[in-house]
Amino acid sequence: MAGFWLTEEQQAIHDGVARLCAEFDDDYWRRTDETGVFPEDFVAAIAAGGWLGVAMPESVGGAGLGLTEAAVMMQAVAQSGAGFTGASAIHLNIFGPMPIVKFGSDDQRQRHLPRLISGQDKMCFAVTEPNSGLDTASLETRAERTADGYVLNGRKIWTTGAQRANKILIIARTTPKDQCAKPTQGLSLFYTDSDRIEAKPIPKMGRKAVECNLLFIEDLHVPAEDLVGEEGRGFSYLLHGLNPERVLFAAEAIGLGRAALAKAAAYAKERVVFGRPIGQNQGVQHPLARSWAELEAANLMAFKAAALYDAGQDCGAEANAAKYLGAEAGFSACEASVLAHGGMGYAREYDVERYFREAMIARIAPVSREMILNYIAERVLGLPKSY
Repeated sequence: MAGFWLTEEQQAIHDGVARLCAEFDDDYWRRTDETGVFPEDFVAAIAAGGWLGVAMPESVGGAGLGLTEAAVMMQAVAQSGAGFTGASAIHLNIFGPMPIVKFGSDDQRQRHLPRLISGQDKMCFAVTEPNSGLDTASLETRAERTADGYVLNGRKIWTTGAQRANKILIIARTTPKDQCAKPTQGLSLFYTDSDRIEAKPIPKMGRKAVECNLLFIEDLHVPAEDLVGEEGRGFSYLLHGLNPERVLFAAEAIGLGRAALAKAAAYAKERVVFGRPIGQNQGVQHPLARSWAELEAANLMAFKAAALYDAGQDCGAEANAAKYLGAEAGFSACEASVLAHGGMGYAREYDVERYFREAMIARIAPVSREMILNYIAERVLGLPKSY
């Protein structure tokens, strides 16, 4: 961003993505939500437009742009009415492969990244486990060395898109925790085939078309060449992707909130009760106006974090704050929009109930609100670590 607004190139990205998304209307996203059918047509259109490679290096067919441009793109997707269903269908492809970009071998980059950019390969990302949650250092999935690679055993949970992925980026422990100087050591990252992993979908309250899964990993053979970077440094590689992911979640939540706000404002102008549009009443106006202000403030923090990241500066506090503020502002806007619709806000045909359900995602994932506040308290305010 140039100051507080988009550059010409960034505005062109927004407009191009918005035009593409306009081909997929509210009925399309309503059907995916009701049927649970993955939005294949939408993802294919995004891939055909080259958008999956927005942040990937030019050397492998990407656009070579930054986190700022990726955030512009993903916000436009969510704001189009696609919400988190549309955003989550492509989210992982945007910054998920970054450990391969930054720490993979030249061979890994050349073999894998072009296929992800084109949509030929679909990846999922397996980190969280049933017994460890956000405590990644305590994960239990093991990778034992063999003569020609590793054998993985364990479980993962909340792995998005595993039903249709043919590739998986997975972290596992290669050295027992009690043999490491630090708990975060001894974890390794692998990018490998996922067709031999059992994935069981988890029924959930929203975003039905983009499933989350419980993975059962049993004697999964992984060739040595599928290790990303050095053995035992997987946790440090993950850290490089955490801040971008928080920024993208913030941008998407803000986009979703804007979509809901636009629906509410349109309805409030058209709905007449007691001889006047309900939008003339301050009781309807004020919550919507407050939501606009909150969304815009969160947006400034999100793009400040993105700009810092792209400049190679530390952005941990800003990225975490952006995710917190974006998620809260997006949720509040969706709630206000449902309430502005009155009883019809509960009806599927007006879409805001779908937005409201999806808005919960950014408040929970990829990190809880409480852990973000812990981080800011410790790293910014210098308070004692609380966990």
